[in-house]
Amino acid sequence: MSQLLEVSGVSVSFDGFKALNNLSFSIRNRELRAVIGPNGAGKTTFMDVVTGKTKPDEGRVLWGEPPISLLGKSESTIAMAGVGRKFQRPTVFEDQTVEANLMMALRKPRSPFAVLFFKPSAEDRDRVAEMAETIGLAQALTRKSGELSHGQKQWLEIGMLLAQDPQLLLVDEPAAGMTTAEREKTTDLLREAAKTRAVVVVEHDMEFVRRLGCKVTVLHEGSVLAEGSIDHVTKNENVIEVYLGR
Repeated sequence: MSQLLEVSGVSVSFDGFKALNNLSFSIRNRELRAVIGPNGAGKTTFMDVVTGKTKPDEGRVLWGEPPISLLGKSESTIAMAGVGRKFQRPTVFEDQTVEANLMMALRKPRSPFAVLFFKPSAEDRDRVAEMAETIGLAQALTRKSGELSHGQKQWLEIGMLLAQDPQLLLVDEPAAGMTTAEREKTTDLLREAAKTRAVVVVEHDMEFVRRLGCKVTVLHEGSVLAEGSIDHVTKNENVIEVYLGR
């Protein structure tokens, strides 16, 4: 199967500090991947490069079939091409209902004029109901998003991204601040999402990554230190030294 995203030889420096150092990474469609590494390993910069927030000093970022270069494209162009990103802190519209948040996120023409006169169709409502079911918030559609628990807000934001139907979902530390039950449900949600698209989960938490049961890429000092199953990478001497031994 061909690659959906291929990052090769990417380097990024900030004031002489190499945040990414000749990084290469690729993922296929409908693949779930965890990216782990200590603080400062380059995890966030990697996502910033893929989404167009940061321009690399060198390297290539190829996307889709046939492959196009994402370098030099704006964040909104890359998002429209099918790359969705979820940041660590949930950003939902707190004074709007769960239903309204999901409705706003549906992939529609988004000119100011279209937004102003947007009337949800029966199909839109069905899609929102289906999305709410997927993220476990079907009973909370009429609740204000600000009333949700931290975990529920995270699920709502994942739902809002899925409503845009991205081909690749980048998720930053989804387990942070969640209860055990919420974390388990988040694992299920991400595994389910990866049945229809590629999902990259950037995470610190080894137990959460173990539950995902997917291939793991370990970053260290801006490049790939190891790659493979969680058991494979956690037995790697270099990984133990930089990651587990701290």
